[in-house]
Amino acid sequence: MKATGIVVEYNPFHNGHLHHLQQTRIKTNSDIVIAVMSGNFLQRGEPALVDKWTRSKMAIAAGVDLVIELPYAFATAQASDFAKGAIFLLDALKCHSFCFGSEEGSLEAFQQTYNLLLTNNEEYNTAIAGYMKKGLSYPKALNEAYHEISKNTNVRLVDLSKPNNILGYHYIQAANLLNSKIQPETIQRVVANYHDDASNSETIASATGIRKLLFEGQKLSAVDAYMPNKSLEGLIEWESFHGSFASWEKFYPTLRLLILRSSPEKLAQIAEITEGMENAIWKAARTHTSFQSFMKQIKSKRFTWTRIQRMLTHIYTDFTWSQLREIDAPTYIRPLAMNKKGQAYLQSIKKDLQLPLISRVAASKKDKQLQLDIKAADLYYLGLQTSSSQHMVGSDFRIAPIIFE
Repeated sequence: MKATGIVVEYNPFHNGHLHHLQQTRIKTNSDIVIAVMSGNFLQRGEPALVDKWTRSKMAIAAGVDLVIELPYAFATAQASDFAKGAIFLLDALKCHSFCFGSEEGSLEAFQQTYNLLLTNNEEYNTAIAGYMKKGLSYPKALNEAYHEISKNTNVRLVDLSKPNNILGYHYIQAANLLNSKIQPETIQRVVANYHDDASNSETIASATGIRKLLFEGQKLSAVDAYMPNKSLEGLIEWESFHGSFASWEKFYPTLRLLILRSSPEKLAQIAEITEGMENAIWKAARTHTSFQSFMKQIKSKRFTWTRIQRMLTHIYTDFTWSQLREIDAPTYIRPLAMNKKGQAYLQSIKKDLQLPLISRVAASKKDKQLQLDIKAADLYYLGLQTSSSQHMVGSDFRIAPIIFE
């Protein structure tokens, strides 16, 4: 069977994701679509709206054949490491291709951009360092350096100020660095951009726009036009069971407690915290009672909102610099959900896998990356602060990969 891979968060699964999934099958002519999906915490440094099990069910109901968890250390990493972990897993799963959504839509532009930056790597890195010395955040320094390198180039290049283009570039980069034979493909993002509000279209809205409506207190009926029925049913079931959706505002009391019971010196040991941010975070937690006011206090030109949220995620899960430095690549393949076709594909490649296939967590709980996944999952449910969510603590040990007929 011919398999293609996609890298997803599905926070939550919406009609734009369905379009990407359907076009992926057409473009790659694949029998199997494998989704590598973030767990309960995401690349932008925030808790997922609903947990990984709920989002996995949405994916399978929409037509994904197999959902694999991207380990916490990669799911919450900067774009290059996020991409590296995901492509590593898709390569390990014997995918012949991977397909990503982008604002650009042209694979040739991505490949020409990769070749340009590879050829001018030393000059590019020097320019980045120079812009960072001027006080720019890392993403802005990257973008300025990119414009400097590419200004006299006549070939078609990618706009690396766009979020999906940035990830797409790093997927291409990761595949090359891993010497993978996996073939890239891209599909142009339709209608809604990454940060667009949901009001801009009748049927397609960004996940950001959908979450914004829900966090503003809108009922689920306000987002049903933007989602497949099974995805909406998943949100309805979640809200009925847990009472609310996960957000930093919901998690902030617990985060604040964890910050204040620590010290700036201990916070400095947490992954991604640098340049005195431990002091700013600790001081802001002493006086701010809401997440939004807390973030406004510590936001600076030097660090993006996303970068700061990743720092906070690592404080919440107690993920340290020393742990981060030990991690190079995923050490296992962990299925979350599959249909019968996905199950058959796994069986067909099982003997050729170079990584252990984990279906029972208890049998592999000594793996350090898996320990992080388990801890992050448990802390996610505790952050929801409901009686029903408390019962979900330890669910990684109780829930086997979900198999759909």
